[in-house]
Amino acid sequence: MTAGTGRRRLPAASPGTALVLGGLVLASVVAGVPLAGLAHQSLNADDGSVPVWVSAGFGVLGLVVAWRRPRNPLGWVILAVAGLAALSEDAGFYAVADYRLQHGELPLGWLALLAQAGGRLELVLFGLVFLLFPDGRPPSSRWRWLSRVYVTVGMVWTAGALGLTVAAITGHHVRVDSTGNLAVLYHAAGAPAWWTGLSAAFFPLLVICWLLSLVGQLLGYRRSSWERRQQLKWLMSGSAIAGVSILIAWLLSGSGSGAVQDLGDIAIAGALAIPLSMGVAILKYRLLDIDRIISRTLAYAIVTGLLVGVYAGLVLLATQVIAIKSPVAVAASTLAVAALFTPLRRRVQRVVDRRFNRARYDAEQIVAAFAARLNDAVDLDGVLDDLAGAVRQALEPASISVWVNRHT
Repeated sequence: MTAGTGRRRLPAASPGTALVLGGLVLASVVAGVPLAGLAHQSLNADDGSVPVWVSAGFGVLGLVVAWRRPRNPLGWVILAVAGLAALSEDAGFYAVADYRLQHGELPLGWLALLAQAGGRLELVLFGLVFLLFPDGRPPSSRWRWLSRVYVTVGMVWTAGALGLTVAAITGHHVRVDSTGNLAVLYHAAGAPAWWTGLSAAFFPLLVICWLLSLVGQLLGYRRSSWERRQQLKWLMSGSAIAGVSILIAWLLSGSGSGAVQDLGDIAIAGALAIPLSMGVAILKYRLLDIDRIISRTLAYAIVTGLLVGVYAGLVLLATQVIAIKSPVAVAASTLAVAALFTPLRRRVQRVVDRRFNRARYDAEQIVAAFAARLNDAVDLDGVLDDLAGAVRQALEPASISVWVNRHT
C-alpha cells in the first residue's frame, strides 16, 4: 500500500511502461491497415466488432491516463481494452487472408486463430471500465462483487474458446467465417452442446453486468462530491452520444445505397465520444464546461429536429396541397426555416438551461434583475451593496472587493 493514500501500487506502473504498452497498441492499430488490404476487407469492421480506428481512440486515452496517472488502474484497463480489440481485428483480417483466400498457405495462421479466441475479452474489460470509472475503484465497496463477476465471465469464456481453438488446429478441421472468426466458436451448428449453452448465457450476462455498472455509477451520483458529479456527467454525455451514433450506423448499415452506408460509416465516429469524454473527466480538464456543453447539445438537437419537421411540413403543404412548383416551395420553406432559427433557438435554449444548466440560468436572471434595478438607482452606496449582493448570489465567491474612484 502507498503511504498516506491507502491505494495499492500496481507492479511496473510507470510512465515508461505506459509508453511501451501504448506504442504496442498503436502499432497493432496501424498494422490493421495492410492486413485489411491483404484480406480485401474494410477497416470499418462489418462484422459488428470494434473498428481499428476506434481502438486507436481508446489506445490514446489509455496511454495518456496511464502515463499521467500511473497509479490509477483504469488507464491500464483501457490500454488492455484497446490492445485486445486491435489484436482481435488484426487476427481476423489475417485469418481471412490465410484460411479463406490463400487456403492455409500463409505462415502462423494458427497464431491468428489463438488471438481470435480472446476476441470477446475486450467486451468484458470494457464493462469493467465503466465500473471502475474514474479512479480505478468501484462506486462503493458493495459493488466489488461485480468486478469478480467480470473476471470470472472473462476467464470462463477465454478458457473455453482457447480449448475449442486448439482442438480445431490440432485436428486440422479449421473453418473460419467471412470475418475471420473460427466457425465453431460463433456458429452453433458445429459447436459442442456445452459451448452453445455457454455462448447463449455469455452475452445476456455481459449486458446485465454493463447495465449494473451504469446503475452503480448513477446510484452514487447524489452522494458524490461536486467534482465526481461533473465527471459522471462527462461519462454519461459521451456514452449517450456514442450510443446514438452506433444506433444510427447500425440502422444505415442495412441500406442498399452506397451513399447511405457511407453516412453510417461516418456516424460510427461518434463512438469516439466515449474515450474523449472519459479523458476529460479522468484528467479533470475544464469540468465546469460540461453543463454548458450538455445544454447546448440538447438545445441544438431539439432545434434541428423541430426545424427539419417544419421544413418537411412546409414543403409537403406547398407541393401537395397548394400545388406550388417544387423549386419555389423549397426556396420559400428554406427562407421560413432560416427566419425561425434564431427566435426558436433562444426559446429552446432558455427552457433547456432552466433544466440542465440551472446555475447559469439563475446567474443570468440575477444579472438581468440587477440591471433592471440599476436603471432607477441614484445612491452610489446602495448600488455597491446591490452589486455585491448580485455577485454573491450569482458566483458565490469567497470574498468581494469593490474599488471606486470617487474623485472623477
